[in-house]
Order: sequence, then C-alpha cells, then structure tokens
Amino acid sequence: MTAAFQWTRESIKQSPLKTAGISIFLILRYVFVIFFLYGFWFKLVKGWLWTDLMYGYFTKRFAELPPGSFQAQYLEHFAIPLALPIAWVVTIGELIIGVCLALGIATRANAAFALFLVLNFAAGGFYNLTLPPFMVFSLLMMVFPSGHWLGLDGKLNKKYPDSIWFR
Repeated sequence: MTAAFQWTRESIKQSPLKTAGISIFLILRYVFVIFFLYGFWFKLVKGWLWTDLMYGYFTKRFAELPPGSFQAQYLEHFAIPLALPIAWVVTIGELIIGVCLALGIATRANAAFALFLVLNFAAGGFYNLTLPPFMVFSLLMMVFPSGHWLGLDGKLNKKYPDSIWFR
C-alpha cells in the first residue's frame, strides 16, 4: 500500500521504483506549489485585492468570446458581477493551496480546491495548455497520499484518525 511508504534506507533499497515514483510525484507537487504561490504573489503585488483588475480581465475576455457561449455566459452572469470577491477567493485560495501543499497538510482537500479554481479558470474562457496537466495532477493528488509521504498529513491522521482532512 502506498500510504505505508517510509523514507528509510531499507524501504528505499527494497522498492527503488516505488521510491523513484514517489519522488517524482513529490517534485511535481512542489512545482504545483510554486505555481500557486507565484499566482498569489503576482496578484498581491499587482493589487488584485483592492482594484478592479479582475473586472478588467473579465470584461476584456468577455468581448473576445463568441456571444452566447458557455464561457461568455459564465463571465456575464457570474464572474463579472462578482469580480472583486472572486479576486479575493482566487488570490487567498492560491496562498492557502500553496502553503498547505508545501507543508503536506490537508493535501487531498487542497488538491480538490486547486481543481475547483482551475476548472473555474477554464469556465471563464482563460483556458490554455497548462490547465489539463494541472487538472490531472489535482486528481492524482486527491487519490494518492502524498501528504503522508512528505508532510504533516500522516502525523495528523494518526492523531485524528476520523478526520477527513488528513487521509
């Protein structure tokens, strides 16, 4: 079982392929962390939390989309009217996701939150080729216990075995 993996010399020697796979997975988790922390930092220094920048991005994208498309409807009826609250959810959400994934705490829940944000980026017409890998990796982080391999989830799960946050 993957959750039973330990970073011991014996475990690494017994399962070198498993160790390599887990190591690659963890490296990708930290690439994910960098992406989300950079997104937070960029939005923070650009003033997204107290300006109408998000509104501007939404209205510009809305004008570029085919009228009546799902993305145009999403922007017109949801994102544009709620641009400032969405800017807060995205910016603070990126911080929470980045920090929690870096620490390996509530990893699966934060992977689900990341998937939610990325799906909303796509729904708003901000789709690019980086989104599918982020969607797939979010799903993989929801499946595999990477917070147990490296992070606080394993310790917290032992302390709070009934909690869904640390599984």
